[in-house]
Amino acid sequence: MATSPRDSGVAAIERLQETHRGKLIRPSDEAFDDARAIYNGMIDKRPGLIAQCTDIADVIASVTFAQEHDYEIAIRSGGHSGPGLALVDDGLVIDLSAMTGIRVNPDAKSVRVEAGCTWGDVDHATHAFGLATVSGVVSTTGVGGLTLGGGHGYLTRKYGLTIDNLRSADVVLADGRLVHASEDENADLFWALRGGGGNFGVVTSFEFQLHPVETVIAGPMLWPIEKLDETLRWYREWLPQAPEDVYAFYLTAEVPGEPFPEAIHGENVCGLLWCYTGPEDEADTVVQPARDVAEPLFEHVGPIPYPALQSMFDDLYPAGDQWYWKGDFVREITDDIVAEHQRFAEVPTAQSTMHLYPIDGAVHDVAEDETAWNYRDATWSMVIAGVDRDPANRERITEWARNYWEALHPHSAGASYLNFMMEEGPDRIRATYGDNYERLQEIKAKYDPDNVFHVNQNIEPAD
Repeated sequence: MATSPRDSGVAAIERLQETHRGKLIRPSDEAFDDARAIYNGMIDKRPGLIAQCTDIADVIASVTFAQEHDYEIAIRSGGHSGPGLALVDDGLVIDLSAMTGIRVNPDAKSVRVEAGCTWGDVDHATHAFGLATVSGVVSTTGVGGLTLGGGHGYLTRKYGLTIDNLRSADVVLADGRLVHASEDENADLFWALRGGGGNFGVVTSFEFQLHPVETVIAGPMLWPIEKLDETLRWYREWLPQAPEDVYAFYLTAEVPGEPFPEAIHGENVCGLLWCYTGPEDEADTVVQPARDVAEPLFEHVGPIPYPALQSMFDDLYPAGDQWYWKGDFVREITDDIVAEHQRFAEVPTAQSTMHLYPIDGAVHDVAEDETAWNYRDATWSMVIAGVDRDPANRERITEWARNYWEALHPHSAGASYLNFMMEEGPDRIRATYGDNYERLQEIKAKYDPDNVFHVNQNIEPAD
């Protein structure tokens, strides 16, 4: 009979340590508070044990131990999960953050990445060869969570979602087996991993397709918040018609301090964050229509190494801030949507923001049933993020994000990018997968019939 975590005791953990090269950290250990800290400072969970894994053998030992001693399992890669699904109270955290091996194959234009890497690690390794793959917009984000949720960012209109660039993955299953998933091997599992979250096992490494990306034309262009109506109306028409080399997400924010001019510090603004991957001598022609629609309050768009663009938000959003975010897919930006964005345009704190990320272009070239990601017909992925460093502002930023989202949700496509969800319940998860949900349940029943991996945006196995 399995024992409870509280009863498994020192002896059982000592036996695990005999087959585990990484550190095992308990609540009584001095390192515990640092080890349980994740990106969102709102999260305060206390695991029963944290297993910091150094290799696949450690992962297998951890999964086996958890089931023998009845621990719930949470999986941590970069720790950027908004609702804190990288941790679990009283359970076992399988912490992959020490697994950071990367191997670039420049001839095949591919990269093999261990699951503890951040996207900054990947960008650093691939940039040496003038190559990159699709990821997010904050380089400290973990590769594992972003990929399994689908992944979108600056290269999405040209090269698709992160999962559209996933070639294969290695996965430790609930029964302790290590399997390889690709189009040719365990193809059903590979299909599910591309957007199905951490429901199917512990992914220990990913293989990605790379593309020639080195220097891009990028940076912010900001307008006074009073220009939101005319600029957002222009953007909704212009962006879907733009060439796939053109990426620009729309935002509302407050101008932070350095490196922006002191005269505009604290100003509420709307604007674009650009990434253009086409010929440099054509960049001015691409950007000029945005200048023409309204005179920018500030502009800094020019050549920049791709990793520098990827890390542009890192200092503004360090680990430990208070976060509450809500998201939705958007097919079209109607007049009603523009009006609601105007109503909530002034952010409650200096770090709070709203982003509309384009997910058209190459994303639309993939059918909805080719991967677990279902909303291939959406044009934008919206996130409303209440953020502040002071825990005293927790309720303020949460209320703003919820109210803003509730006003917009009736005008949305009805579901959200998995990685922009808090703990919102099974109906919301089912809506996100749409017609793919039942197929995901069947695959879950095959690879994790007992729902061992349920500390996630959970897909329950089919009966």
